[in-house]
Amino acid sequence: MSQRPASRRPVNDHAVWLRRVLRWCSLSGVALIVGAASPRGAPALVEPNPNIHRAGTLHDGVLTVALEAAEHTWQSDGPKRPAERIAAFSEAGQAPLVPGPLLRVTAGTEIRLTVRNFLAAPLTFFVPAAVHGGPDALNKADSVVIGPGAVGQLTTRATAPGGYVYRATLPTGESRVAHVAGLLAGALVVDSASPARPPNDRVFVLMATPDSVRTAYADTSSARINIGFLQVGRITYTINGRSWPNTERVAAVVGDSLHWRIINATSDVHPMHLHGFYFRIDGLSGPWPPFAIYDKPALGEMAVTQLVWPFDAMTMTWSPNRAGNWLFHCHFAPHLDPDSINAAPDDPHLRDMVGLVLGTIVAERPGTRPAAASSDTNARRLRLVAVADSDNMPAFHGYPRVESLPHMHFVLEEQGRRVDAGKDFSPELDLTRGEPVAITVVNRLPEPTSVHWHGIEIQDSYVDGVPGFSGAGRRLTPEIAPGDSFVARFTPPRSGTFMYHAHVDELREQLAGLEGAIIVRDPGTQLSADDHVFFLKGYEPDAAHPFGINGRANPDTVVMHVGQPARLRFINLTTINIAPYVALTAQTDSSLGTARDTMILKWRPVAKDGADLPPSSQRAHLARQTIGVGETYDFEYTPTHAGPLHIEVRGNGGKRLLLALVPIRVE
Repeated sequence: MSQRPASRRPVNDHAVWLRRVLRWCSLSGVALIVGAASPRGAPALVEPNPNIHRAGTLHDGVLTVALEAAEHTWQSDGPKRPAERIAAFSEAGQAPLVPGPLLRVTAGTEIRLTVRNFLAAPLTFFVPAAVHGGPDALNKADSVVIGPGAVGQLTTRATAPGGYVYRATLPTGESRVAHVAGLLAGALVVDSASPARPPNDRVFVLMATPDSVRTAYADTSSARINIGFLQVGRITYTINGRSWPNTERVAAVVGDSLHWRIINATSDVHPMHLHGFYFRIDGLSGPWPPFAIYDKPALGEMAVTQLVWPFDAMTMTWSPNRAGNWLFHCHFAPHLDPDSINAAPDDPHLRDMVGLVLGTIVAERPGTRPAAASSDTNARRLRLVAVADSDNMPAFHGYPRVESLPHMHFVLEEQGRRVDAGKDFSPELDLTRGEPVAITVVNRLPEPTSVHWHGIEIQDSYVDGVPGFSGAGRRLTPEIAPGDSFVARFTPPRSGTFMYHAHVDELREQLAGLEGAIIVRDPGTQLSADDHVFFLKGYEPDAAHPFGINGRANPDTVVMHVGQPARLRFINLTTINIAPYVALTAQTDSSLGTARDTMILKWRPVAKDGADLPPSSQRAHLARQTIGVGETYDFEYTPTHAGPLHIEVRGNGGKRLLLALVPIRVE
């Protein structure tokens, strides 16, 4: 798929960090925990778990499972890559798996777990209390501590349908940070009492596993006081034990109904995005964080991107009505960024995606004729020209080093009219529902690029923008080489708020400015002075590409009118602020503090990801919302009197530090 610049030296250099970590360990007296003898002699090779077959034995309403925790060998990026020794679960007498063996039962089933610890340190095994209707919080779980060589038992009755994470920790810094040790986590799925599961029902577990360098450093005193620990070593992101491009290719046929459970067994937030289609949110379970309460959608809502919080699970259903190759992936670019170890051999510039990515291959239904290729005879013709402020593009890899990244952006051309939004921001595309467009993407960069039309239900996956994957068969989307161009033809089927962005070297090119808003309106609709777009982009500590709104770190004043409904369209494509918190307030000023804002106004939710919300979800509530990377939200607010207002954008988490402020003047 995508490619990266040639002169790049990875930040996460294994050898350098290993020497430093070993020196830290020797100076501080830290001992690395190693495994005890394997239950079967030499460590076995950890195998990816597709989460299809249930572990254990089910008899008379009781599932009995015997697990073993031991150190094994894991080759996370394939058989040709370095192997590491790591703790993993297995069923007694079976191969170790990542994620751990699948526990799946219907509501009312009793689960009896026996866990044998073959590791050299005490292991604490956790099952969420929410499984049996207890508190839905990470620190509220049933647990058992198991000494080295010992056996522990834990019994629970699964009464609350949903997806959960069982996990284990060790007395290490890694466990303190990640709440999981090594690969010691797996899915626990509780189905409703219905005995039959629907066809195409799958469980996909997201995991984030640090390497030995990062694990060792987490035990040092420096790690506890130095945020630089986040840049030590590397993390491997996997779905059902595999990292893209080695993840499973899900086969489907046009018209199929696909039912997926996405279970997040990590301490990270993952905004999961589906290309080309909407999915229905059927269920959400897990320790939903208090600061994200207003982000939790109602069941049945439609989305193209949805935040899945740490140790949460989402049940989703979607149905492809067009053939082709379609991606489903985490939309947080750092979780897709390769390094010199996991990059493909044919990706020397480190531009391809890795990690939390699935591909679905949708075939035409037998007996049907493929849809005819769209014609642009009557299409509106646009040109997006990718330009940079310099032909000398410095090496760049990893979001800590953004100071060398040049400015890049698209310039919009149409019938002699030229729109240039600035040196690191791209212009808005204003399209009309039902009107065909032919957008020629011209690459005047010294590196390849491609464009994804995020949220648009394009008719042909060939123009979806993922080089080497989008399309079908041998007709796959190419990278747009320097000096070359590509024509994307589609007809927007609905009005709403969407975005477009580079899908080559996402971390680099999106931060540089190759991203912009798409607003699709109904035919005959005139642009209103009370229609406002707020595009969040940038990287908070970077002076060259700072966090900003609509390309500005200090946004212009927005004017609203008393008695006139204003439509507020929020788009998040930031680089590091994965889930900022947005609020509309009548405060006259803002502070960096965390004091409760008693002057937050009320607005009415209108749409999510371009899809109109159902009437039950359009009730007015306090004007605050967590917005994940890749999500869009539309709200309606009607001012009742003149005066100043503000839109605040704050970081997610307990402190909610102020990132940007939009002044509003109501006339």
